[in-house]
Amino acid sequence: METMKPKSALNNRSKKLAKTFQKVISLRSATKLASNNGICMLNSHLKVKEDLFTDQNNKPHQGNNKNRAVMEALIARLFAGVTTIKAAYAELQMAQHPYNNDSIQAADQAVVDELRAISELKRRFLKKELDLSPHVTIMLAEIQEQQSLMKTYEITIKRLEAEVDFKDNNISSLKKHLDDCVNFNKSIEKKLNSSGSLSLFDNLTLSSLSPTHFVHFLHHTLRSVRSFSKVMMAEMESAHWDLEAAVKFIHSNAVFTKPTHQTFAFESFVCITMFEGFNYPNFNVEEDKILHKQGAQSLYFDKFKKLKSLNPKQYLTHNPNSSFSKFLKSKYLQVVHAKMECSFFGNLNQRKVVNSGGYPESSFFVAFAEMAKRVWTLHCLALSFQDDDVTVFQIKKNTRFSEVYMESVTEEPVSHSGESSDSSSGELRVGFTVVPGFKIGKTVIQSQVYLSLVGSPATS
Repeated sequence: METMKPKSALNNRSKKLAKTFQKVISLRSATKLASNNGICMLNSHLKVKEDLFTDQNNKPHQGNNKNRAVMEALIARLFAGVTTIKAAYAELQMAQHPYNNDSIQAADQAVVDELRAISELKRRFLKKELDLSPHVTIMLAEIQEQQSLMKTYEITIKRLEAEVDFKDNNISSLKKHLDDCVNFNKSIEKKLNSSGSLSLFDNLTLSSLSPTHFVHFLHHTLRSVRSFSKVMMAEMESAHWDLEAAVKFIHSNAVFTKPTHQTFAFESFVCITMFEGFNYPNFNVEEDKILHKQGAQSLYFDKFKKLKSLNPKQYLTHNPNSSFSKFLKSKYLQVVHAKMECSFFGNLNQRKVVNSGGYPESSFFVAFAEMAKRVWTLHCLALSFQDDDVTVFQIKKNTRFSEVYMESVTEEPVSHSGESSDSSSGELRVGFTVVPGFKIGKTVIQSQVYLSLVGSPATS
């Protein structure tokens, strides 16, 4: 329902509307008069200007060129003033960050002085009191404009230099933060790879030994395997190796879902080589394991307790002819062939030192020795089990995935049926074994494998 307004309100509104129309009419009239006056003033000015160029008979005045030069000088002076104000304003902005009170006051005064000078020119122009020397004024205007431009450029340079300094400081801060992060990660990695995580074994006895202890130390060993694999790959990149060709040499037909997964091929090579012969005493196939089972478990357990926290260099120095020394030398010659060592270091000096029973001081060999010590110590732990044999196994290529015997090294989720959870076709097959599996009696420790989805496109 529409609301009706009182009659008095309508009358008031009508009166206001009438007043508004009256104001508009008055404003238009006033504007017209002002415009007329403006035109008159403009014509008057034009007449003044025309008087500068013509005489009363509309004939060219003798001072035509001079008057034109005066006007050009006036315009040049105005442009120079604008440039000066612009430079002062730039300086005023620059002085805000960081705050500089003296510079702000000086820039503000420069703007005020130039506005006063321009105002004085306007006054003299309107009163026809201009007394300019055209050539001198133009020359001074050019000098003033160039000085103002130079000042603007200097301010711009200072601003850019300040930005460069700020970014340099920011880069230095980020570099320091990166170094701190790298050092922190190294310390964490060192803690993870150190024997400090082996407190579980401090009070361990032979009678209380269980598969859980073996699994715990296996993970401790695999960390050093991955660490050495990274060192080896870094040396390959420094020596400008073709990593793809190296991967094809290790696993010729391997198919990778991501390029970064090629690192698993190098881990596979190191791991399989290091664990070869794990089932046999001293990794020697020719030795009779039955002789070992006739009461040598306590001997291997003592070796495990002694070696688990020992520095490999310290042990090798005092036991140059030990079984571990022979194992270290044999595995080094298998993992690091001569061409690889020569491309990494430019010579075979480390090989000669290892062959002679020495201990090279390079970070590369230190990483290898730590890995070898852990594999050997794990081997001693495996031979310590009294009632259950510890055996190692690998998964053949193209074998169907089984959660009983395998686990995937990638983060791709796998269903109980052995299929990828994000795939509607194809099935997962073993591309290659990265870490062998173990059996302790009836307990199975899964082999870590790299899976390929058969029937699905992948990048090689």
